[in-house]
Amino acid sequence: MIIHRTGQQSWTNRHETFTQRIADLYDLGNENTGNALADYNDATAGLQKLIAESIAASRGMRALGGEWSWTKIAATNGILLNTKPLNLSFRINAANVSALYSHQPEDLYFAQCGVSVKELNNRLRQHNRSLRTSGASNGQTIAGAISTGTHGAAIDVGAVQDFVVGLHLIAGPSKHIWLERKTYPVVSDEFAARLQTTIVRDDDLFQAALVSFGSFGIIHGVMLETDPLFLYEAWRVKVAVDDRLFYTMQTLDFFNTALPNGAERPYHFQVFINPYDAHRQAFINVMYKRPFGAYPPFPPFPSGIGPGDDGPSFIGRLTDAAPALVPALVNNLIGGNYKPFDKLMGTHAEFFNNASLQGKVMSTAVAVPIHEIGRVTEALQNLNRSDGPFTGVFAYRFVKGTKATLGFTRFDPTCVLELDGVYSSLTMGFYQAFWNLLMQENIPHAFHWGKMFEADSARIRKMYSDSAVDNWTASRNAILENRACK
Repeated sequence: MIIHRTGQQSWTNRHETFTQRIADLYDLGNENTGNALADYNDATAGLQKLIAESIAASRGMRALGGEWSWTKIAATNGILLNTKPLNLSFRINAANVSALYSHQPEDLYFAQCGVSVKELNNRLRQHNRSLRTSGASNGQTIAGAISTGTHGAAIDVGAVQDFVVGLHLIAGPSKHIWLERKTYPVVSDEFAARLQTTIVRDDDLFQAALVSFGSFGIIHGVMLETDPLFLYEAWRVKVAVDDRLFYTMQTLDFFNTALPNGAERPYHFQVFINPYDAHRQAFINVMYKRPFGAYPPFPPFPSGIGPGDDGPSFIGRLTDAAPALVPALVNNLIGGNYKPFDKLMGTHAEFFNNASLQGKVMSTAVAVPIHEIGRVTEALQNLNRSDGPFTGVFAYRFVKGTKATLGFTRFDPTCVLELDGVYSSLTMGFYQAFWNLLMQENIPHAFHWGKMFEADSARIRKMYSDSAVDNWTASRNAILENRACK
């Protein structure tokens, strides 16, 4: 494995919400011998060597993905490993699949930790395959996306970690394992032998390791289940913010809606509310899954904001302003950049293709049970009057609940309420007031691990339960090689 020790002594995340002092940053890369499997195994050995060096020096070390997180969840004052160049990926053949696997080899795709979601989309397209879902942005690495619980708005699919079926974990200087569920075997002994590793099949360990924010060693490889290439039929419509909208949001019952395809259940469902719209209208982004076939060319979007983009892709165009100016600024931004559209066709990769940022933004995302949406929204509106004005928007995305032990989309189904706002102390103050309100009102919730939040051990246990946290901790201790790795 190629290791370039940069000597860098500070690191700033992509959203520029913090700068961390570090001992060094290593840029890692695969050798290019012409044998991809040999290069992958060489990287395994190289990562284990770096772990041994870190232990010998009593210095912390963390793997770094796409640098997309708003929090210090991947940070350390020791060594940061830039894993983005570790971006090999492989199709899987029958010899590498367990005889007990319930699907077909072509449904599986293996990715090294540094492969970005954008790279995955492009590579899968070449094989007429698709990811089932992803976040609105795709600059994350696959390991980073699953480790923080990255999600889209696929209401019956879940978050990114929910279509992961195997993990290659480097658990210490002399231990690495292939981890998958006992109840859902995927790979063969031949596959494990090719990776020079040992298969561990354990449901509890696997569910704990899925969303582990870099705490279960280094995720070197990920096995994904994919779908045959499909199309979205997408619409963005404006509807009244009224009881009918909130009924739909709180039940995911689409029988009595103003959506373009009537009662048909959408694949993707997202609601976007501007708290300053005097007409009290919301945008609904809805996508229906269609078989792949001929479709009109995907159109350009002159504003630079695509149909799959979320708040952070454009909220950065706002500036911190005097409170009296906030409503007009937000209304002008939304009116000029966020437009309805009708029956737009395209692939998942075409809709969710944004890996860039436009301005400096802050973002928090909170998962709540869907039946709490009305109460949470009313509390937010009251908070905006008392502690605002919030220079941003309210967005609601809906996903199937996860089985990952500390996956934050833990309610079935989950609404993820996203507050994307301009970078300022006022925005941070609004977030803190909202987080406190959730506790005061005893609203069940959990925070997105990769976005902004505040939580101590007691709050995490309240969010997930003592048994979940204890199970996650015990699983971590069982997987990592020794105390020095913990």
